[in-house]
Amino acid sequence: MHYALAVGSNRGDRRGFIARAASALVADGRVELVAQSRLIENPAVGGPSGQQDFLNGMWLVDTALGPHQLLMRLQRIESALGRVRVISNGPRTIDLDLIMSADGQVISTVLLELPHPRMCERPFVLEPLAEVAPRWQHPITGLNVEDMWQQLRDAS
Repeated sequence: MHYALAVGSNRGDRRGFIARAASALVADGRVELVAQSRLIENPAVGGPSGQQDFLNGMWLVDTALGPHQLLMRLQRIESALGRVRVISNGPRTIDLDLIMSADGQVISTVLLELPHPRMCERPFVLEPLAEVAPRWQHPITGLNVEDMWQQLRDAS
């Protein structure tokens, strides 16, 4: 199964944390990193003022893990790399989010919403996603990623 994962960091060695997260993700061979977007610098959205800018990107992965298993793996990597969830939208060493699946799965549980509920309004998600998966279709809106990114740019 192919999934899109948003990656970001705005504390410390941002590129280093992103590289370490990628290494940890593929370490046991159960997840293959298929594509990576370039990293884009963006201001922090929400949370306390004065935060360092984020480096954001998108990874496409292939795995036999289910979406909840993949989410748990992402959260373990975040913890191992020093992410502490104290302040909502606060600074973080690493942020790994499951954005959507290639086959258009829709999941709404306490732990996971797929596709990510705010992906359509976030340039730091849509821009790198359009770079690596422009034709993936949002299962609820019916739009492909490239069209969602164009709509968001037109609205700005």
